[in-house]
Amino acid sequence: MVRDFLTAFVAIGATVQLTSLAPGFRSPGAQSLPGNQTAGNVTVAQTADPAAVMFNTESGMVLHAVKPASVPDYEAAIVALQDAFSKSSDEDVQRVAAGWRVWKATEPDAKANVVYVHMLQPTTADVDYRPSLWLDQLMSGAPADLLAKYRDSFAVAPSMLSLTEFANMSVAPAAPANATPEKPGNSSPR
Repeated sequence: MVRDFLTAFVAIGATVQLTSLAPGFRSPGAQSLPGNQTAGNVTVAQTADPAAVMFNTESGMVLHAVKPASVPDYEAAIVALQDAFSKSSDEDVQRVAAGWRVWKATEPDAKANVVYVHMLQPTTADVDYRPSLWLDQLMSGAPADLLAKYRDSFAVAPSMLSLTEFANMSVAPAAPANATPEKPGNSSPR
Protein backbone atom coordinates (compact mmCIF):
# COMPACT_ATOMS: atom_id res chain seq x y z
CA MET A 1 0.00 0.00 0.00
CA VAL A 2 2.78 2.44 0.89
CA ARG A 3 4.62 1.55 -2.33
CA ASP A 4 1.45 2.22 -4.34
CA PHE A 5 1.04 5.51 -2.52
CA LEU A 6 4.61 6.54 -3.29
CA THR A 7 4.18 5.63 -6.95
CA ALA A 8 1.06 7.76 -7.14
CA PHE A 9 2.63 10.56 -5.10
CA VAL A 10 4.66 11.67 -8.14
CA ALA A 11 1.46 13.18 -9.51
CA ILE A 12 0.91 15.28 -6.42
CA GLY A 13 3.58 17.90 -7.07
CA ALA A 14 2.05 19.01 -10.34
CA THR A 15 -1.49 18.75 -9.02
CA VAL A 16 -0.73 20.75 -5.88
CA GLN A 17 0.81 23.44 -8.07
CA LEU A 18 -2.29 23.47 -10.27
CA THR A 19 -4.52 23.54 -7.20
CA SER A 20 -2.61 26.50 -5.81
CA LEU A 21 -2.52 28.39 -9.09
CA ALA A 22 -6.03 27.72 -10.31
CA PRO A 23 -8.70 27.74 -7.60
CA GLY A 24 -11.54 25.46 -8.52
CA PHE A 25 -9.31 23.16 -10.60
CA ARG A 26 -10.79 19.68 -10.78
CA SER A 27 -9.62 16.75 -12.79
CA PRO A 28 -11.83 15.48 -15.64
CA GLY A 29 -13.07 12.64 -13.41
CA ALA A 30 -14.74 15.19 -11.16
CA GLN A 31 -16.67 16.96 -13.88
CA SER A 32 -20.23 16.16 -14.79
CA LEU A 33 -20.26 15.11 -18.43
CA PRO A 34 -23.39 14.31 -20.42
CA GLY A 35 -23.83 10.54 -20.75
CA ASN A 36 -20.83 8.26 -20.52
CA GLN A 37 -17.95 10.08 -22.17
CA THR A 38 -14.22 9.72 -22.27
CA ALA A 39 -12.20 12.43 -20.54
CA GLY A 40 -8.57 11.74 -21.38
CA ASN A 41 -8.22 7.97 -21.06
CA VAL A 42 -10.80 7.60 -18.26
CA THR A 43 -14.44 6.87 -18.96
CA VAL A 44 -16.56 9.14 -16.79
CA ALA A 45 -20.14 8.27 -15.95
CA GLN A 46 -22.65 11.09 -15.77
CA THR A 47 -23.19 12.29 -12.23
CA ALA A 48 -26.06 14.41 -11.01
CA ASP A 49 -23.78 16.23 -8.55
CA PRO A 50 -20.70 17.94 -10.05
CA ALA A 51 -19.03 17.88 -6.61
CA ALA A 52 -19.29 14.08 -6.40
CA VAL A 53 -16.02 12.26 -5.72
CA MET A 54 -16.50 8.99 -7.58
CA PHE A 55 -14.01 6.83 -9.45
CA ASN A 56 -14.19 4.49 -12.44
CA THR A 57 -10.64 3.31 -11.86
CA GLU A 58 -9.20 0.89 -9.31
CA SER A 59 -7.31 3.66 -7.52
CA GLY A 60 -8.07 7.26 -6.82
CA MET A 61 -6.64 10.22 -4.99
CA VAL A 62 -8.19 13.39 -3.63
CA LEU A 63 -6.02 16.34 -2.61
CA HIS A 64 -7.29 18.77 0.00
CA ALA A 65 -5.43 22.05 0.52
CA VAL A 66 -6.38 23.26 4.00
CA LYS A 67 -5.87 26.75 5.42
CA PRO A 68 -3.17 26.58 8.11
CA ALA A 69 -5.44 28.15 10.75
CA SER A 70 -8.16 25.58 9.97
CA VAL A 71 -6.02 22.43 10.32
CA PRO A 72 -7.57 21.52 13.72
CA ASP A 73 -11.08 21.78 12.24
CA TYR A 74 -10.23 19.64 9.22
CA GLU A 75 -8.44 17.04 11.31
CA ALA A 76 -11.33 16.90 13.81
CA ALA A 77 -13.70 16.02 10.96
CA ILE A 78 -11.36 13.34 9.57
CA VAL A 79 -10.84 11.79 13.03
CA ALA A 80 -14.63 11.82 13.57
CA LEU A 81 -15.02 10.06 10.21
CA GLN A 82 -12.38 7.48 11.12
CA ASP A 83 -14.16 6.85 14.42
CA ALA A 84 -17.53 6.49 12.69
CA PHE A 85 -16.08 4.04 10.15
CA SER A 86 -14.51 1.96 12.92
CA LYS A 87 -17.85 1.64 14.74
CA SER A 88 -19.81 0.49 11.70
CA SER A 89 -20.57 -3.21 11.36
CA ASP A 90 -21.94 -2.86 7.82
CA GLU A 91 -19.78 -4.90 5.40
CA ASP A 92 -20.12 -2.37 2.56
CA VAL A 93 -19.05 0.47 4.84
CA GLN A 94 -16.10 -1.58 6.09
CA ARG A 95 -15.06 -2.31 2.47
CA VAL A 96 -15.00 1.43 1.72
CA ALA A 97 -13.03 2.17 4.90
CA ALA A 98 -10.50 -0.60 4.21
CA GLY A 99 -9.37 1.08 0.99
CA TRP A 100 -9.31 4.67 2.30
CA ARG A 101 -6.15 6.20 3.78
CA VAL A 102 -5.47 9.85 4.56
CA TRP A 103 -1.93 11.23 4.42
CA LYS A 104 -0.70 14.63 5.59
CA ALA A 105 2.06 16.15 3.49
CA THR A 106 5.08 17.38 5.38
CA GLU A 107 5.59 20.23 2.92
CA PRO A 108 2.98 22.96 2.39
CA ASP A 109 1.76 23.85 -1.07
CA ALA A 110 2.93 26.99 -2.93
CA LYS A 111 0.56 29.16 -0.89
CA ALA A 112 1.54 27.68 2.52
CA ASN A 113 -1.61 25.55 2.80
CA VAL A 114 -1.43 22.14 4.46
CA VAL A 115 -2.05 19.32 1.95
CA TYR A 116 -3.95 16.15 2.83
CA VAL A 117 -4.00 13.23 0.42
CA HIS A 118 -6.90 10.80 0.46
CA MET A 119 -5.61 7.62 -1.20
CA LEU A 120 -8.39 5.27 -2.25
CA GLN A 121 -7.24 1.81 -3.25
CA PRO A 122 -9.19 -0.11 -4.22
CA THR A 123 -12.07 2.20 -4.95
CA THR A 124 -15.65 1.00 -4.71
CA ALA A 125 -17.94 1.59 -7.69
CA ASP A 126 -20.86 3.97 -7.20
CA VAL A 127 -19.44 5.35 -3.93
CA ASP A 128 -19.14 9.09 -3.36
CA TYR A 129 -16.01 9.60 -1.24
CA ARG A 130 -16.84 13.04 0.15
CA PRO A 131 -16.05 12.90 3.89
CA SER A 132 -18.94 15.24 4.72
CA LEU A 133 -21.47 12.82 3.20
CA TRP A 134 -19.98 9.87 5.06
CA LEU A 135 -19.95 11.80 8.34
CA ASP A 136 -23.59 12.69 7.90
CA GLN A 137 -24.54 9.11 6.97
CA LEU A 138 -22.51 7.28 9.62
CA MET A 139 -23.34 9.68 12.45
CA SER A 140 -27.03 9.84 11.50
CA GLY A 141 -26.65 13.56 11.02
CA ALA A 142 -23.23 14.99 11.81
CA PRO A 143 -23.11 18.09 14.03
CA ALA A 144 -23.66 21.18 11.90
CA ASP A 145 -20.69 23.02 13.40
CA LEU A 146 -18.35 20.08 12.59
CA LEU A 147 -19.48 20.09 8.95
CA ALA A 148 -19.37 23.89 8.66
CA LYS A 149 -15.81 24.07 10.04
CA TYR A 150 -14.77 21.20 7.75
CA ARG A 151 -16.24 22.97 4.71
CA ASP A 152 -14.65 26.30 5.64
CA SER A 153 -11.20 24.71 6.14
CA PHE A 154 -10.54 24.38 2.40
CA ALA A 155 -8.18 26.88 0.81
CA VAL A 156 -9.38 25.78 -2.66
CA ALA A 157 -11.73 23.13 -4.00
CA PRO A 158 -10.37 19.57 -3.64
CA SER A 159 -8.64 18.03 -6.65
CA MET A 160 -9.54 14.51 -7.71
CA LEU A 161 -7.32 12.11 -9.65
CA SER A 162 -8.56 8.83 -11.09
CA LEU A 163 -5.48 6.63 -11.30
CA THR A 164 -4.64 3.76 -13.64
CA GLU A 165 -1.38 1.94 -12.98
CA PHE A 166 1.14 2.58 -15.71
CA ALA A 167 4.22 0.82 -14.36
CA ASN A 168 5.11 -1.32 -11.36
CA MET A 169 8.80 -0.75 -10.80
CA SER A 170 9.25 -4.04 -8.95
CA VAL A 171 8.57 -6.18 -12.05
CA ALA A 172 10.04 -6.29 -15.55
CA PRO A 173 8.02 -4.36 -18.13
CA ALA A 174 5.77 -6.30 -20.48
CA ALA A 175 6.64 -6.30 -24.17
CA PRO A 176 4.64 -3.66 -26.06
CA ALA A 177 1.59 -5.12 -27.79
CA ASN A 178 2.75 -3.84 -31.19
CA ALA A 179 6.34 -5.14 -30.84
CA THR A 180 7.51 -7.24 -33.78
CA PRO A 181 9.59 -10.26 -32.87
CA GLU A 182 13.09 -10.12 -34.27
CA LYS A 183 13.47 -12.28 -37.41
CA PRO A 184 16.73 -13.82 -38.58
CA GLY A 185 18.43 -11.44 -40.99
CA ASN A 186 16.55 -8.40 -39.63
CA SER A 187 18.99 -7.68 -36.88
CA SER A 188 21.52 -4.94 -37.20
CA PRO A 189 25.15 -5.93 -37.70
CA ARG A 190 27.28 -5.87 -34.59
